[in-house]
Amino acid sequence: MAHQIPADGTLLPLMEEFYTIQGEGFHSGKAAYFIRLGGCDVGCHWCDVKESWDAELHPLTETDQIVKNAEKYPGKAVVVTGGEPLIYNLDYLTSELQKRGIKTFIETSGAYPLSGTWDWICLSPKKFKAPRPDIAPLAGELKVIVFNKSDFKWAEEYAATVSEGCKLYLQPEWSKSAEVIPLIIDYVMENPKWEISLQTHKYLNIP
Repeated sequence: MAHQIPADGTLLPLMEEFYTIQGEGFHSGKAAYFIRLGGCDVGCHWCDVKESWDAELHPLTETDQIVKNAEKYPGKAVVVTGGEPLIYNLDYLTSELQKRGIKTFIETSGAYPLSGTWDWICLSPKKFKAPRPDIAPLAGELKVIVFNKSDFKWAEEYAATVSEGCKLYLQPEWSKSAEVIPLIIDYVMENPKWEISLQTHKYLNIP
C-alpha cells in the first residue's frame, strides 16, 4: 500500500523502466526513457496495463537508482507514467533528473495533487475519477482517449479548462480503433483545434 512508501519520494514502486520511442501525443517519435510506477485507483476498464494497479506487486526501488538507470541513455528525456504517478511525491525524482540535464515529462489523469517539476505535462483525464481543476491549466497537452461517440462532448468539457496554448489530442482506444478512427477523423475536420494522436509504438511494434 502507498502508506509504506516514504513521503519524501526517495523510494518508488517501480513496475518497469525502459528506453524506447515515445509513441503518442505531442512528443511522438522522440527517444525517451519510460518510468512506469505501480499503483492506480482510477480503474479504466480498457486500461492496457491493469497489472500496474496494485502498487504492492511492484518493488520499492531507490529513486537514486532509477535516475542512474535513466542517465545511461543518450535520449535526455524521461516520461513518468503509471498507474497514476501522482499518487506519489515526485519532487525528488524530477529534481535529480533535471540536475543531470534530463527533461521531465509526465502522463497523468490529474486525479491527485501535482508534485514534481515538469518540462511537459500530458493530462489524460478519465471518466472514472475526474482530474483536479488546478492541474488542467498547467497541462501542455490534453489527450482524450475516445472509446465511443459520447467522448467528444466530454473532451470539449476539458478543452474548456486548459490554457490557450495547450495542444489538444483525440486518441482512439486501441481495441476500438477500427470503429472510432472514422469518427475522430470527421470530428477533427469539423473541429480543427483538435489533432489526432495514434499509439504509433503499437504500429512500430516497440514497447
